[in-house]
Amino acid sequence: MDLFAILCILLFLLLFGSIFIVRQQSCAVIERLGKFNRIAHPGLHWKIPIIDDVVSTLSLRINQLGVSVETKTLDNVFVNVVVAVQYRVLPEKVFEACYALQNPEYQIKAFVFDLVRAQVPKLSLDDVFSKKNDIADAMKIELSKPMSEFGYGIIETLVTDINPDQNVKAAMNEINTAQRLRVAASEKGEAEKILKVKQAEAEAEASILHGKGIAGQRQAIIEGLGQSVEEFVRQLPGTQASHVMDMVLLIQYIDTLKEIGAGSKSNVIFVPHSPGNVADLGEQIRESIFAAQKIKEDGTEK
Repeated sequence: MDLFAILCILLFLLLFGSIFIVRQQSCAVIERLGKFNRIAHPGLHWKIPIIDDVVSTLSLRINQLGVSVETKTLDNVFVNVVVAVQYRVLPEKVFEACYALQNPEYQIKAFVFDLVRAQVPKLSLDDVFSKKNDIADAMKIELSKPMSEFGYGIIETLVTDINPDQNVKAAMNEINTAQRLRVAASEKGEAEKILKVKQAEAEAEASILHGKGIAGQRQAIIEGLGQSVEEFVRQLPGTQASHVMDMVLLIQYIDTLKEIGAGSKSNVIFVPHSPGNVADLGEQIRESIFAAQKIKEDGTEK
């Protein structure tokens, strides 16, 4: 009875040891007596106890490896470049992935170090930032061929971060700030220039309109005075036009004095005058007009 129980236990252990399960997105490498025998894919499998052995189980999922590389740019700035490498075991090359490399992550890191330190020193710091996608693409191409021979496929390489020295960052920020301030000052100056030009144009147009208004006003005054003189001479035959102008000037002269005196804030003006001098004032005005007209005609003839 004891012997039967022992045999049953041994049989159970042998049966249990001959069954193994491979999970989805994985594969198992089976060796028989230390030599590669086969690759077991997902599902339930049998193996000969003691003779067959599952030496390795490889995941076929995509893995990501982060690599941080310190290097120097063309303009002698030390930067820390962080690269993310996404890779996986190729299903058709499980044998190579299992036996070719002892430590695939270490090998990938070595390739990344070599490629980054070969690419970045050719570029300035600004170009490293602007061409990080080109660097990543170049690394993917350079990594894919050798790693494929080892049974690993490179899905993607990404330059996830570029960290220059803290002092360099501060200097770059200061340069950026200075450039923005310069642009802002230029825009502000241009805006002020436009405002001044528009203001000058407005003042010029206002002056032109004001001059036209004064000219129109004087023209109206002249026409009104002419009509008044003609009407006065017509009503009083024998009256000379010069006497009528003297009277008009006297009336305007008196109205002007009244306006000056009516203003509460007007300054006091002492003018030596008398009603009898109005004729002299009119004569002086007429002489000035004739003299100006004569000068204008002489200048035209020359």
